[in-house]
Amino acid sequence: MRMRSIMIALAATVFAPGVALADSAMSVVGKTGPLQTGAAVYQHVCQGCHMPDGKGAVGAGARFPALASNPRLASPGYPVHVVLNGYGGMPWFSGMLSDRQVADVVNYVRTHFGNHYTGSVTPEFVAAHAAHVNMEKE
Repeated sequence: MRMRSIMIALAATVFAPGVALADSAMSVVGKTGPLQTGAAVYQHVCQGCHMPDGKGAVGAGARFPALASNPRLASPGYPVHVVLNGYGGMPWFSGMLSDRQVADVVNYVRTHFGNHYTGSVTPEFVAAHAAHVNMEKE
C-alpha cells in the first residue's frame, strides 16, 4: 500500500504539476484548496494532456486522445473506468481523485467540448466502479 501511495504522489507530480494530494480526503487539491468542480479538476489534472479545448494532441512519441465530440463518452461507465484504471499511457486516478471529483470531471467532459450526453454520473456510481477496480488490483 505504501508503494501505491508513492506512485500516486509521483503521478500527481508528473501529470499534474502544482497539484498536491489532500491528506485525509484522498482528493486532489490545487493552490487554493480542493478542486470543487469538474472544470477545476479538468483544468488542473486533465488538460495538460487532453488540451484546454479537449481536442487531444500527438507528439513526442505520445498520443493524447480527443475528448471533444467523442462518441465513447456516451456510456458513462466508459470514462469512469478510464479515469479510475488509466488507459494506454494515461495513469489511473483511483485513490487520487475522490469519487466526487471523478463524477464531476466525467460529467464535465460529457457535457463540454461538443459533447451533449445526458445522465449524470454520481459519486455512488463511481464508488461502485472503484470497489471493483480495487479488487482487480489486489
